[in-house]
Amino acid sequence: MAEGTNGRRRFSDKWGKHELDVLAVLSSAFPQWLTSRQIAQRVKAYADSYGELADQAAKAAFAKQFQRDRAKLAAMGIAIESRQPEYSSKSEGQDFASYRLQLGDEPRVRLRFAQEDLPVLAAANYLARSMSTSSAPSQQVQQHASRTAPRVPQTPTPGLGLDSIAPGLGTQTIPDALVKVIDSRRFAATVDVDGEHLNVAYTDSDDLAMFVLEHPGASIVSPQEAVDAFHRRLNAAMGFQLADESAGPASATVVSPSISRESDDEDDPEDVRAHQKKGSSFQTGSEVDRRLRLMLFLSAHLGEEFSLAELAERFIGRARNEDELKKYVAIIHKDINTLTTVSDDGEMAGSQFFDIDWPLLDSEGIVSATNSLGLERLAGISPQYLSMLTASVNYLAHSPLLPDEQRAKADSLYRRLRQHVEPGETPWLSLTGYEVEPRSFSVVKRAISTDSLLDMEYTDGAGLTRRKLVAPAKIFVDEGKYYAAVWTDVSDAAPADKQSLVKKDMTINKATGEPRIWQTLRLSRIEHAELVEPVRKVDIPDVPVSELRKWNFDNGTPAVFITDQPHLPFIKSLSGATVESCGAGEKVHVTVSSDSWFVAFCISHARHIVAVAPETLRTMIVARARRELSVVAPQGDGDERQD
Repeated sequence: MAEGTNGRRRFSDKWGKHELDVLAVLSSAFPQWLTSRQIAQRVKAYADSYGELADQAAKAAFAKQFQRDRAKLAAMGIAIESRQPEYSSKSEGQDFASYRLQLGDEPRVRLRFAQEDLPVLAAANYLARSMSTSSAPSQQVQQHASRTAPRVPQTPTPGLGLDSIAPGLGTQTIPDALVKVIDSRRFAATVDVDGEHLNVAYTDSDDLAMFVLEHPGASIVSPQEAVDAFHRRLNAAMGFQLADESAGPASATVVSPSISRESDDEDDPEDVRAHQKKGSSFQTGSEVDRRLRLMLFLSAHLGEEFSLAELAERFIGRARNEDELKKYVAIIHKDINTLTTVSDDGEMAGSQFFDIDWPLLDSEGIVSATNSLGLERLAGISPQYLSMLTASVNYLAHSPLLPDEQRAKADSLYRRLRQHVEPGETPWLSLTGYEVEPRSFSVVKRAISTDSLLDMEYTDGAGLTRRKLVAPAKIFVDEGKYYAAVWTDVSDAAPADKQSLVKKDMTINKATGEPRIWQTLRLSRIEHAELVEPVRKVDIPDVPVSELRKWNFDNGTPAVFITDQPHLPFIKSLSGATVESCGAGEKVHVTVSSDSWFVAFCISHARHIVAVAPETLRTMIVARARRELSVVAPQGDGDERQD
């Protein structure tokens, strides 16, 4: 065994991991910049493998390994910034950039989190990391070079040290559905919606176009290639031909995916497995991840005392029995040894991260650390990241991505976090397909809980404003959108001055031949609503949500569109669609419950749609595309790699 101080092993050799060595070197040198050669000389594992970087092969090998270690630290929230040296001399080996820890000039914010906060905080942290690119300053050159890469590696998240003030964060389980939704939205854009700038995470340009078109008056602010991609779709939609509406039953196939709040079709089943694996590994992590979290926590609490059992629960998890607890305690004890190891050679990395009160640890199993090589600078949250974290908590509190009980906790956590954020500094964010609770949500929910009627003004599928008196019965989420199911037979319960607003829905149920009297509509379409006290209680039948969802499609308008090629993945998202071969592409028959939705859908996928029907919908599509193009003219021919 390689011996160091107190007979403890040198971790760079034992585990073959370099991240901790790199962090020790850069932290002890801060605020100085270290060149690649200096880092290679001081990190034991690098020096052993690459020597003095005497040849080009060694330099390339070092660069590859160092960037891998740097990315690992960035994924943990510890960013390493780089710059080119003031001069370059190949003879002196100074032809690489120099590096140092990215700490920033703002002080870290240190908050106290309770154990019950951690599940929601872990989910919000996962979302905030994924959204970091949209809050970063625009750098067009870098955007064009990296649009095909996932967002997280593009811009290191400035959330340094969150684990240091929220121990146990890494042991939390994030809902698989949330991980899948976030991971599938690999790009970020800034969208102006009613004067508010939203940071929107989206899957591809079709997805972003759908989001913009479903929010009338919205426009893409940045990046420029997203703006250009949107305008290309608008121009393509202007050229839609009128489709033949006849069907060829011999070659027709039916596509009927299930509708659920987690609905998010994937092009490749392997992508699903990759997303799930990423979500799991992000939380459990490796032993190096755990040691980094433990190191940051101890750095934030120098001089404080923690039992090994307490640290084991926070950084590994709650033990199920005494034997498992002993195992966890032994692991943490080993981690403490690792973090306090020095190398055999005083010139190399492995210098002690901490001074530990060894007698206290050996006699009572209590850890008390001092002298953390300046790593306490990493402890806490930067104000910038706290703003994004606060926005993420608020979004999760008002979107259908978390279970109801966790949404309530998220709302409580948001109220506490916003007290530490300057007014106006919390960004607005959204994930395509998962809107937050619309403004009408609270009044509709209150009407349901108090058995009240609702006098509402809303926009119908044709874009017309209507007013009606109804009895709201249920709120449900369908494919990330909020819907209200309302009962229209309220004439007996309506006050005399509201009778003119009663419009009983007599649409026939195709299955039974009887009037359904139900109406379902997007909550976001309700422009104004107020409660009305009924003269008598309305007797509303209990109808399952699954039946109400079908109502959206049973009473829609038949529509057709023709694609330029077969087997396009976006067709799989259409419930009840019938597909038949048509030349080089396919003819898709679908029942449209909302004309405005179909308009947005066809424009969003205009690069693969060549014709639509009926003529009324085609005319609406062309008119909407023309109107959008008249608002903001395209700028340049940006590259559209996310297509």
